[in-house]
Amino acid sequence: MADDHASKAISCYGAGLNQTPNLDRLAKEAILSGTHSHVNMVRTLDSRIDNRLPNVAKQLRSGGYQTAMVGKWHLGEGKQHEPTGFDYWSVLPDQGEYWDPHFIEEDGMKQVDGYATDLITDKCLDWIKARDSRKPFFMMCHHKAPHRSWECNDKHKHLYKDPIKVPDNFTDNYKHRAKAARVAKMRVAEDLTYFDLGLVQPDGGKRIGEKMTDLWDVYDRKVPAPDDVTKMELMDREDGTIFTFQTPTELAEFKYQRYMQRYLRTIQSIDDNVGRMLDYLNADPELAKNTIVIYTSDQGFFLGEHGWFDKRFMYEESFQMPFLIRFPRDIAPGTVCDDIISNVDFAATFLDFAGLKIPSYMQGVSFRTLLEGHKPDNWQQVAYHRYWMHNDITHHAYAHYGCRDERYKLIYWYNETLGVEGARPADADHKEWELFDCEEDPLELFNVYHESKYAEVRMKMVQMLEDKMMEIGDEMVHPKENADAGRMHFLSRFWGSGRS
Repeated sequence: MADDHASKAISCYGAGLNQTPNLDRLAKEAILSGTHSHVNMVRTLDSRIDNRLPNVAKQLRSGGYQTAMVGKWHLGEGKQHEPTGFDYWSVLPDQGEYWDPHFIEEDGMKQVDGYATDLITDKCLDWIKARDSRKPFFMMCHHKAPHRSWECNDKHKHLYKDPIKVPDNFTDNYKHRAKAARVAKMRVAEDLTYFDLGLVQPDGGKRIGEKMTDLWDVYDRKVPAPDDVTKMELMDREDGTIFTFQTPTELAEFKYQRYMQRYLRTIQSIDDNVGRMLDYLNADPELAKNTIVIYTSDQGFFLGEHGWFDKRFMYEESFQMPFLIRFPRDIAPGTVCDDIISNVDFAATFLDFAGLKIPSYMQGVSFRTLLEGHKPDNWQQVAYHRYWMHNDITHHAYAHYGCRDERYKLIYWYNETLGVEGARPADADHKEWELFDCEEDPLELFNVYHESKYAEVRMKMVQMLEDKMMEIGDEMVHPKENADAGRMHFLSRFWGSGRS
């Protein structure tokens, strides 16, 4: 699993941004609790998992598996929040570092020299090689990359110097959208810092850029987006190259190119190390045949779409995540599945393939039959999303929830300030619906929630959302008067009783 890997940044998905031959190789040949956040209580970055709760690793270990976790954890530190259910674990503290990272293990914290993506893979391979080969194993290899601050391995600094096409909606003005899109501070042109872009941050106050205050008390300055850029100079942090600009558009596109170069270069190391893992497995034909390999991410990422970097939102580029799986014994090479799956389904699927019972506490459902080419009659084509953070002082991303089926997406924004004085604008309390026709409007530029021609779709999607929230036990906060009058909210069921 990678952190913040956009599907478009894997070449087999066809966007043409970069080349990832080893991830493509996995595609051609081919999560922890299984519960939603309101159940496992890990709702925000400040949340800490209670390691006394059951999880998929504990289930697998009880079923005779050897288990290990290496890399990104970010679910808390201290005995109550350390990984449990694993025979071996070595995890990064908080976000972790790209270079010479620290790892927390059962006997304390250790610093290791080198590049994080390589080191995480080293630790995984060392454990796999030293395992008891008579028993099955379960390894979670979790990379920091390509998370911000996008620091690549030295050997990849020469890559992606040719200009990358700017997305068609890079200059989105958010005119026909919810207020949440307009106020978010995730814009490539305005909200990336000097450090993000590998530039020298000069001394000074507001004149050199807005201070980016985040939850970890980092005070980098954002590279400004002034109307008059003719007097502005930026300097490369490594080689001292000076950059000048003639127009604000030229400056914005410069930032985009720098951002994409740094992001894609970190992914190159992931691809290298996926190759190392596959090579080890393929050296033993029996091991290769009987080992399931999955590559995915915790969510997608904006690569300039709508002018944004980062994630959080339910808009497509962030909402959609990559999922590649290889299991030569049961899954036909080159298989493409167009059905909707969710990461809450991962744990149940792992147990299903392992031949173990799926416990009742898990809210996800195994999608093994989909991978084997058979769709159950009751498979519910719906994905649910909830972003819990109300007081996101760094990105100003509003709290919201919603669902998506094969064509439409419904979002309810319900942000509240929750009494954090001065952290958010006075009008941060905000309630609003959005509905997108993803077939007619794939760039998600036009909210059609209030259009009369979509009245029936609106009813169906609101019902789908309410059904899903009732099914998983999540709290609804949207007012019923926003739905069409006279509708029977909890009796009518458009999508049956299937679970996603």
